[in-house]
Amino acid sequence: MNILVIGSGGREHALAEAFVRSPQVTRVVVSPGNAGIALKYPTVELASHQSILDYCHESLIDMVFIGPETAIADGLSDYLRAGGIKVIAPSQKAGRIETSKIFAKELMQRYQIPTAKHVSVSDYESALERLDMFTLPVVIKADGLAAGKGVVICFTKADAIKELSALLVDKSLGEAGSRVIIEEYLEGWEVSLFAITDGDSFCTTIFAQDHKQLYNDDKGPNTGGMGAYAPVPAAEEYRKEIEDSIIAPILAALKMEDSLYQGILFCGIMITPQGPKVIEFNCRLGDPETQAILPLLETDLVQICDAIEQHKVSALQVAWKTDTSVCVVLTSEGYPRKPNTGHPIFIPSITSATVYYAGVCDINGILCNCGGRVLNVVGIADDIDTARAMAYNEIKGIEFYGKYYRNDIGLRINKFKQ
Repeated sequence: MNILVIGSGGREHALAEAFVRSPQVTRVVVSPGNAGIALKYPTVELASHQSILDYCHESLIDMVFIGPETAIADGLSDYLRAGGIKVIAPSQKAGRIETSKIFAKELMQRYQIPTAKHVSVSDYESALERLDMFTLPVVIKADGLAAGKGVVICFTKADAIKELSALLVDKSLGEAGSRVIIEEYLEGWEVSLFAITDGDSFCTTIFAQDHKQLYNDDKGPNTGGMGAYAPVPAAEEYRKEIEDSIIAPILAALKMEDSLYQGILFCGIMITPQGPKVIEFNCRLGDPETQAILPLLETDLVQICDAIEQHKVSALQVAWKTDTSVCVVLTSEGYPRKPNTGHPIFIPSITSATVYYAGVCDINGILCNCGGRVLNVVGIADDIDTARAMAYNEIKGIEFYGKYYRNDIGLRINKFKQ
């Protein structure tokens, strides 16, 4: 088989590595990819839906796996399916579960799926009136896609007013923030779970735990994700409840709403004293959780994709290694607001960890940082302490100007051991 992976980050690098492990795969191409991915896999720039479709036919691509949500929001999966190409990604319509937080919230409300209480607003004056309905802290969310940066936890009313003004008056996130959710703050701990689904049946992956805030101890602004680890043993006791009260109902709701969901559904869950509640859904594999879980996957990824595409997930058995993985994200100085880019990257010979390339580019033949999240370094071992040590030891030798990373990825697990 020939596989085309759509996307340009560490998630897509991890996908390429997972696909190439399959005995069924002859060739993996990534579009657009990046200069780091291109060191190992062919990459191709395809500027439009039609150019992607033409490339698939001309290059005998058997399956397309779409990584980023923006491509799903733009209707790429529908376009390729209409052109006769097998695609692993939900339709644009089903993708609204991520591309519109208001759609997702209203759907959960209609079908009684546990989530935080909320209101949606589209003008500043109404937002100020509705704000008084909530106790502090309060969560402000942009309705549309914002690369993981559209959620702000406000601990004072002044901060909430400032954020609402930025979104609704200053248009800080453009159209993505033209509608806003004001939401109660959920107490608890967060975990990520993926559902592999053909729209009717589903099975779930191992749990992962992302670290969204920029600084150690979960402080600072939200980012696209500063690291993750997997599995999360403490979450296992909630698996059945999450599957029965959240995943099965949301898939049934989407089907009832004429938005059959086929692909991989990301479920961001808060484990609260009242039980699991939905923080958000994403219409694709998460980043950096993907980089943490895929190295632990034993089942052939092509087999999983075939089960989705052929509507046979009910018969799918997915196996995982018993190891633990820790993924640490290295970012550019100034991320997430204004990354300082264009600096050469030095990566020594990697001995004990895996490096996935994300925000990198080629400048005059030199690999440089060109995005906010630059590299993902993943350690894999029998236990989380060893996996952490492997990742952080490799990071010590990687150099680029302004290199930044959290040094506490994976330490949250110690809270669950107490």
